[in-house]
Amino acid sequence: MTLRRFLPIVLLLGAAPLPAQQRAAPFVIEQTGDSYPTIDAAVSAVRDGTATILIAPGTYRDCTVQTGGDITFRARVPGTVIFDGGACEGKATFVLRGRRSTVDGIIFRGIRVPDGNGAGIRTEIGDLTVTNSTFLDSQEGILGGNPNGQQRITIDRSTFAGLGQCETTDCSHAVYLGNNGAIVIKRSRFERGTGGHYVKIRAPRIEITDSSFDDSRGSRTNYMIDLPEGATGLIARNTFVQGKAKENWTGFIVVGAEKQTFPASGLRVEDNDARLAPGMTKSPAFVADYTGDGVAVGTNRLGPGVRTFEKR
Repeated sequence: MTLRRFLPIVLLLGAAPLPAQQRAAPFVIEQTGDSYPTIDAAVSAVRDGTATILIAPGTYRDCTVQTGGDITFRARVPGTVIFDGGACEGKATFVLRGRRSTVDGIIFRGIRVPDGNGAGIRTEIGDLTVTNSTFLDSQEGILGGNPNGQQRITIDRSTFAGLGQCETTDCSHAVYLGNNGAIVIKRSRFERGTGGHYVKIRAPRIEITDSSFDDSRGSRTNYMIDLPEGATGLIARNTFVQGKAKENWTGFIVVGAEKQTFPASGLRVEDNDARLAPGMTKSPAFVADYTGDGVAVGTNRLGPGVRTFEKR
């Protein structure tokens, strides 16, 4: 598998705030040409409409709450727009509860809040699509979901690094989502976790494909993929490397560890590659299943020390 078009983290190192005169109105509504000094001012102007907000290169320390409409947040140049540390409502840089939201080409970093769930994106209502984006060195990358609606969340060609913690009452994770619809993660990269799980999903239908999970430099991490209430769908064509600095090393993919809300009989795990990093001496299960629903574990390429399946 070849992962393409990830935002190189090296781009972050050279980014710096632009002079004020160059940032007079960095947020432009594409459909009208109107410009605004802050992201929240631009979002407020959209109200319940449909719009694309174009964002100029720079580092921004503000945040926004979308309360309606269908809004696309798009970097004019992918990888040059950084939201650094801002959190609205004590939750996230982007708190999204409109009809639909799209985030394209944006970097989120350094988000921390007192309850331990500081995220780049907090989705609460409406479909969400995230593409070409990076989530870095925060408590959480993307969090939330609408458990009462048929919400669809898609994450594509995005990178998650330096995320997660278990220092508060509840752990946080690189991606923690739940809804009653579907969640898709594809062509994305997860690495250098700092606690919790890399992906934790509570949803009836999931698809995680063509992505990489590199835990070789992780610290105090748990599972690569946690489906704590079961799920149906597909986990395929991913690469996994489990590191040695684990809080819980016992499984790569774990299904139904908390309860069995969703049947797992239609879950297929196939054509993945899973290895142990040098120095890892434990023998984890590639798939650990609590449900007894007959998860379909197909042909996967497993390195030495990785057991195919464990019934719990």
